Amino acid sequence: MLEELLVPKKVFLTNGVGVHKDMLASFELALRDAGIEKCNLVYVSSILPPRCKILSRNKGLEMLRPGQLTYCVMAKNQTNE
Repeated sequence: MLEELLVPKKVFLTNGVGVHKDMLASFELALRDAGIEKCNLVYVSSILPPRCKILSRNKGLEMLRPGQLTYCVMAKNQTNE
């Protein structure tokens, strides 16, 4: 069933930092630093389902393909300094 396909079975954590005078450029640099710049990100809430396996960052990034829809929980912090 479609519902079963949308329940995550694996998850990994990553982070990135981007610094640029332009806010959009700094966000792109942060995505690159996190290793997820080639994914189409879909934001979701932070509910982790039971029996969801937590992978290492490297193993998780290996599983991603350019252009893939990638569900993510994203936290941002922005400043002009």
